[in-house]
Amino acid sequence: MKMQYQSDSSNSSSSSEALERVVWLASGSAVVIFSMSTCCMCHAVKRLFCGMGVSPTVYELDHHPMARGIQAALSHLLGAAAAVPVVFVGGKLVGTMDSVMAAHIGGALVPLLKEAGALWL
Repeated sequence: MKMQYQSDSSNSSSSSEALERVVWLASGSAVVIFSMSTCCMCHAVKRLFCGMGVSPTVYELDHHPMARGIQAALSHLLGAAAAVPVVFVGGKLVGTMDSVMAAHIGGALVPLLKEAGALWL
């Protein structure tokens, strides 16, 4: 899939475009992770999903041309400063590492993954 990237700026039009871009990217796969390639927490959450047999789509923001806009959109969605990783399952925001781990430990993550078609067990 070829994606077109638009220049990143701080006006409200670009903010809404970045938010639309995040929603579009997040709905493109069963599991989507916005990550930084050098972040240990990002590495841990990617390993968690891979260890469960899930193959997430990962957007490494330190290599993405719209990183600033995406991070601003993620902050808007989270209602706080965006910390990576940010995980979406089935197009729905799960949250950051804390939320993912709480869902996993609480037994809610596997049903979410099954519902999204990311896990068939």
